[in-house]
Amino acid sequence: MLQETDLEHARRIAVEAAEAAGRLIVVGTRGTIEINAKGDDGDVVTDLDLAAEKLLLERVLTAFPGHAVIAEESGELGDAESEWTWVIDPLDGTNNVAIGLPLYAVGLALCRHGRPELGVVHEPVTGRTWSAVRGRGAIGPGGPLSAPPHRPAGGGPVLAWIQGYGVRRGDAVACALKAGLDRRARRVLRLWAPLLAWVMLARGDIDGIVGYQTGIVDLPGGLLIAQEAGAVVSAFDGTPFDCAPLTGGGRDFVASRAGLQEELLAAVRRTP
Repeated sequence: MLQETDLEHARRIAVEAAEAAGRLIVVGTRGTIEINAKGDDGDVVTDLDLAAEKLLLERVLTAFPGHAVIAEESGELGDAESEWTWVIDPLDGTNNVAIGLPLYAVGLALCRHGRPELGVVHEPVTGRTWSAVRGRGAIGPGGPLSAPPHRPAGGGPVLAWIQGYGVRRGDAVACALKAGLDRRARRVLRLWAPLLAWVMLARGDIDGIVGYQTGIVDLPGGLLIAQEAGAVVSAFDGTPFDCAPLTGGGRDFVASRAGLQEELLAAVRRTP
């Protein structure tokens, strides 16, 4: 079993792996990218997703052969009975890469019984990396991260919207939530790269995030970084939000800087 001090070793392994995968992706975007359809909901996968995931899996399973893994493209690997599970998103923002938009990230999380204990997010375009270990705070290129409390500004808060790929066009709940947020917010960002939204919240660049039926691979690492920076995260009913278990359907949540959570939860609850 990993002891507390071993999480720092795991952080070093994860950061080095994420940055190596990021370099691979950056080089790959300079050439021809092979893009293929993934499912029937408009999602895609590229050769860069597969190459980055291969690198990450090799690094993680070599360093921690007794751990389980949930990876975006490969699914479940490793020891299924392990109390420790790595969640790997080799290229968060694949659809952005496919259209030439330089907005994407590499993400890893190490979870114990489904609860994130370590999170790493790397942005290849800028070369910046953010990470967190539970109870030890979040750090970025400039040192410790601390999202300042929300202070109301003219026009309302700046929010990000995240939805899972399983949400169909015309989904009544999604449409109502987005319309409600658009009425109340100064701006609602739809980045197609959820991990970067979590980092923006951790830095205090945005005020909150609303997630609807979100998937698991781009959730625990960013979630932990934001929480360790001081963000508040709740389920739609206001109860504390937790990733566990790492299986099952999509997750609904509201995340915000301190001082905005109740307002956002009220907005979600008022949605028809």
